[in-house]
Amino acid sequence: MRPLLFSLLMLLPAIEPAWAQSKLAPKAASPTSETRYFTAVDGFLDGADVILKETRQGKTVTGAVLDVCYSPAKGSDHKERFVANLQVSGQNLTGTTQTTGDKAPVTVKLTRKPNGETVDFKGEISVGTTMYEITSSDNSDLSEKEYLENQSADDSIATAPKDFTEVSPEAIGVRVNLEAAADFLKTLKGQNLQVSLSSLSVGCDALRAGTLLINLTTDPARAAAVIARAKTFPGVLAAGWTNGIIEMDRTILFPAAGWRDGDRLNRDKLASTVAGVLSQTLGATLAASAWNDDTGKLKLSFKRPSDLVPSLQLTQTIDIEAMVSADKPGATDRLMLWLGNPSDTTSDDSAGPKLNINDDATGEEGAEPRSDGGAVAALAKELKGQRWDSESATWQ
Repeated sequence: MRPLLFSLLMLLPAIEPAWAQSKLAPKAASPTSETRYFTAVDGFLDGADVILKETRQGKTVTGAVLDVCYSPAKGSDHKERFVANLQVSGQNLTGTTQTTGDKAPVTVKLTRKPNGETVDFKGEISVGTTMYEITSSDNSDLSEKEYLENQSADDSIATAPKDFTEVSPEAIGVRVNLEAAADFLKTLKGQNLQVSLSSLSVGCDALRAGTLLINLTTDPARAAAVIARAKTFPGVLAAGWTNGIIEMDRTILFPAAGWRDGDRLNRDKLASTVAGVLSQTLGATLAASAWNDDTGKLKLSFKRPSDLVPSLQLTQTIDIEAMVSADKPGATDRLMLWLGNPSDTTSDDSAGPKLNINDDATGEEGAEPRSDGGAVAALAKELKGQRWDSESATWQ
């Protein structure tokens, strides 16, 4: 009996350190949770804009959200969208939802398969009665930081700009909730302004943000009033000036004295002065002059003999637009004049049978602007004005 007890006691010192060691050993750290995004996913619903957000614990996917924006009809500008929370079971991602607009039922059945550094997706998505086969390969993901950095920048609505050197006096931006957008647009009917066609298209960015950016063009003299009215409409989140036609290198700052009748611009005097200077720099005769009541632009047309084939007695018609506004919102004693680049057409205006001319160079992309003969510099001198210096960002 004693030898057995002695043997057991002899074992205790050897066993105790091993036991103590195992008791104090640290537990293995749990995998950290992170969010990853797939944003360049193809093979979904005929060119749909797809965002797949995954939540992962280490390399294991624990949750996913599929956001799909697509055109219900091929070639249509109309967009529809659905967002599905997906259940994860091994490599299978499944879920149901409905489209945000038409409320059509949606069923998602996908298989996720890692492919080296990328991921492949296969399966099917049904929207209403339509079934889409999904085959998307070699998809790379982004971290949440990278995803957020790639999101669209702000739409640059300036509600109270200090002047019109960075935003345009005729250009208005209105951001409105989607559900209120149609009613807001109806209030613009019959007003002296223009609505950008792109503002009527509700794209994927608008669907995801729940808001629509509406771009308007109006006479700079009415812009502040249009903005003030827009701000009072239910659902409007922001309204102000935005980017427009103004190019600072073709803009002149000059004293308002002598060019106003009270608070109103003396349009006739200004149009006559601009036309007189351009007639000299272009070497052409004024043919037409008209102000646009919707946009506040002045359109001038000039004619001169074409030098292409003198014996044909062809006529070159040169069109050029200008716009005048205050140099900043509110009271000011200075005006800005912007002069657009000229465009021209050639025609046969001679007596008798005409030569039909197809001006195939008109509107060519990348074409150099037509020369205006130094019109901006000549107008600055005539108006005793200043021109914008882009290096110092000041009027000189």
